[in-house]
Amino acid sequence: MQKPTGCSSSSCGGNDHVEINILLSRPTPIPQSSDHQRQGDDGDATIGATRPVRPTIANSGPVLLKRVWDFAKEDRNRVTFSCKAGLAAVLVSFLVLLNAPYHVFGINIVWAILTVTIMFEYTVGATFNRGFNRGLGSLLAGVLAIGVAEMAIHMGTAAEPIVIAISIFIIGALTSFMKLWPSLVPYDYGFRIMLVTYCLVIAYGYRLRNPIQTALERLYCIAIGAVVAVAVNVLVFPIWAGEQLHRELVGSFNSVADSLEACVKKYLEDDEAEHLELKTVMEEFPDEPAYRKCTSAANSSAKLESLANSAKWEPPHGRFRHMYPWSEYVKVGAVLRYCAYEVMALHGVVHSEIQAPHNLRIIFRSQIQEMANVAAALIRDLGKDISTMRRSLRNMKRVHDSAENLQRAMEMHSHLLLVTDYNYSKQQARDTKFVSKISVQASSGEREPSSGEIQQSAPPSEEEPLPKMMAWRSTEVLSLATFTSLLVELVARLDHLVEAVDELSKMAKFKHTSNELLGMHNSITHSSP
Repeated sequence: MQKPTGCSSSSCGGNDHVEINILLSRPTPIPQSSDHQRQGDDGDATIGATRPVRPTIANSGPVLLKRVWDFAKEDRNRVTFSCKAGLAAVLVSFLVLLNAPYHVFGINIVWAILTVTIMFEYTVGATFNRGFNRGLGSLLAGVLAIGVAEMAIHMGTAAEPIVIAISIFIIGALTSFMKLWPSLVPYDYGFRIMLVTYCLVIAYGYRLRNPIQTALERLYCIAIGAVVAVAVNVLVFPIWAGEQLHRELVGSFNSVADSLEACVKKYLEDDEAEHLELKTVMEEFPDEPAYRKCTSAANSSAKLESLANSAKWEPPHGRFRHMYPWSEYVKVGAVLRYCAYEVMALHGVVHSEIQAPHNLRIIFRSQIQEMANVAAALIRDLGKDISTMRRSLRNMKRVHDSAENLQRAMEMHSHLLLVTDYNYSKQQARDTKFVSKISVQASSGEREPSSGEIQQSAPPSEEEPLPKMMAWRSTEVLSLATFTSLLVELVARLDHLVEAVDELSKMAKFKHTSNELLGMHNSITHSSP
């Protein structure tokens, strides 16, 4: 700001009008570095810093392409399914593009295109399921529409629209109520198709005055679309829901085993310095991919049930025979899910704010490590048996022995977990020394000390705390006890997991391994006279 000009001393001191000119110079912008600009975007930069330039479409294009590439590379069946869906849409569109089929079916051929786009699902089983619902719903709707339309025609021109309107209300209310019934929830899509088809057929039939022909033409077009969808999905690189379910369950076994080993390794190697920052959300563990896999295995119940329902509609294929027990996969997954919960709880102890001292954890290192290795190996073996579809003899003695060794070690070193309070120990030592002195004086014939001496020698009660019970050293020790108890609980869960896998192997008729055949032969040999 410059000094004001045009003002004399006499005029400035009087009451005359004074004109003051103030010239404000424009500040020169201070160049900012890239780091300083980034700080300005966070609100920590000084005044004058500019916001960083937002990424343009040209900059975000390669990033988006890389994400799409990674997404497709993660599961190549996604690309296969997309190409198959496009192929089915093209094939059914030829019925409209070519003159010959279009002259036969007319505009009703659009129903074939709608059927393909609606029916075509990711797996073969899901396509069959969707096709069954659509076919049955369309058939029932067509039959009802023809019957109601004929009845309305015979009741006269005046009553015909009233009868049709009442029938649409009744069908809409019934289908909407029935799809809410618990046992009919899987057929929700069929009820929707039934309502839509009934309304369209009876409405078009009322205007065209030929409900039978209208219903038949639409049913023919729906059948053509269903055949195209099923043929492309089954014959062109089929994606079987049974194979997907099989791989998903085996992957869950491996994920739980890897997460267990990673958790125990981290617990035994960590020290207190690595637990300064507590993360409230357990999914925020970027350095533990095994934990994220375990979380996916614990949350895969809906996916397993969906794949099992779709697999029931598939014909025999590959290693899976007719009437394969897909529901047992869901049961095994449910038992494995509880094991995953135990492993997730172990991760919670590892990342808790209160930790047992590192030197205390080292004492039980061998027992904890042995138990974790045995449990993880058992989980992997069970997953391998399901993957290879073979039955193996399971000796749980080693797993139970490892759990007993850990419990025995906890009992043997219980003195490290339980200590006496410091103030209580100090006072107890003084009290013991004073009582011993009195006893020596009495036994040697000396005079007994007076009450004043006893009062003077005994520690005042108001200065020292009262005796206390044996207590835990601190809440840090509870962390170790919780960790070991969760490991023991995991072993109990593994017993149920072995039983579930054995039941699956019996119902699915897995092949016996050489070890099991040898064991059966030995048992028969010893039992024979």
